Amino acid sequence: MCECCGKKKVEAKKTDPCSTAKILGCSSQGASVPAEEECPLTWFGNMIGHCHEYAVKAHVEGKPIVGIMCEYTPRELIMAAGAVPVCLCGGSLDTISVAEQELPSNLCPLIKSTYGYHLQRSNPFLEMSSLIVAETTCDGKKKMYELMAQTRPMYILELPQKETDGDARAHWYREVEKLKSHLESVFKVRITDCALNEAIEKMNRERSLRRQLAALMQRDLPPLTGRQLIQFKSSISCIDTDCAQYERALEMLSAKPPDRSMGSRVRVLMTGVPMAHGAEKVLDIIEEHGGLVVSMENCTGLKPIMDDVPCGNGDPLRAIADHYFKLPCSVKTPNNSRLNLIRRLVKEYRPECIIDLVWQACLTYDVESHFVSQTAEEMGLPYLRVETDYSPSDTARIAVRVEALFETAGGTPSRYQ
Repeated sequence: MCECCGKKKVEAKKTDPCSTAKILGCSSQGASVPAEEECPLTWFGNMIGHCHEYAVKAHVEGKPIVGIMCEYTPRELIMAAGAVPVCLCGGSLDTISVAEQELPSNLCPLIKSTYGYHLQRSNPFLEMSSLIVAETTCDGKKKMYELMAQTRPMYILELPQKETDGDARAHWYREVEKLKSHLESVFKVRITDCALNEAIEKMNRERSLRRQLAALMQRDLPPLTGRQLIQFKSSISCIDTDCAQYERALEMLSAKPPDRSMGSRVRVLMTGVPMAHGAEKVLDIIEEHGGLVVSMENCTGLKPIMDDVPCGNGDPLRAIADHYFKLPCSVKTPNNSRLNLIRRLVKEYRPECIIDLVWQACLTYDVESHFVSQTAEEMGLPYLRVETDYSPSDTARIAVRVEALFETAGGTPSRYQ
């Protein structure tokens, strides 16, 4: 751990592990128990409720709530300004129809869902936000932000897209510097190196815990499903109780006896677009039809937590900027880093096939599917591209295609049974 302002970081004391039986059924569901005794899956099953409670308390105490729209926004900067970063990406089908009154119907469902919350004023985190920090990733998002900015305070980070260009990194560092100055001006604070280092340590701790949970899927017989794994995340980073629950889950799952039924499932690597909370339709289809998603390369999976931010070695702002600049999003050109990450995950998680999820009208991920398909062929793995939206209307069709993929991948392997 790095030292900040003469103080050494003290690791939080781990809570006592709950019983193995609880992870199977989460017996505390619906019960009134202290947070430190609640089953982790039950705790994160009510993630939105816990985050709302945390945000309301922070808001009452005078801490600013800052909405973020993408993993490129450095949470450490917001936290160092004394504010609370909250992810605002929409995963609800219910808010899309109202958004289509102002947005094209053939736009990405994540963009429409997010904007629908804005129009309905139905997202309490958005309504509490003193500022929204967004970024110039896809064109659809950029133009949606212009509409939203008519009535909400908005700050845009300009993301350079040529990662290999020598000027791009310097430009991004300047963008992060300008965000720092904006936060200081809006919230009347001074963001110190000490505050940045403390925020880095907190984020690194959370990244490490989530990586360790994800690494459990490398086992021949993983102790949980991909659907359970994706539940272990929060719309607000670095809530102390969440981190305690991550630790609790690690202890519990590490001690769980092998489940032989996991060996009958087809191991899947999912890549592609992020799955906002509530938009896990394709993941559910995969696992309901004999698959086990052992690795998720996307932004709601491993992509943003693969590495930590270096702490205590020079300029923390530059370390933060460098970390976020390296995220291998499909808006980068070329985006060889994503393909290299997929190759790495294939070696570590040993999937038997790759499923590439593309939201309708997400052109960057759609075009990049060509390169992902080539990478899958290079690694000798069956590949399936699934283009869809938030509607359940194509569920049966997707299920048929997934089942056909699993037959190509070898049906139901028995080598671990």
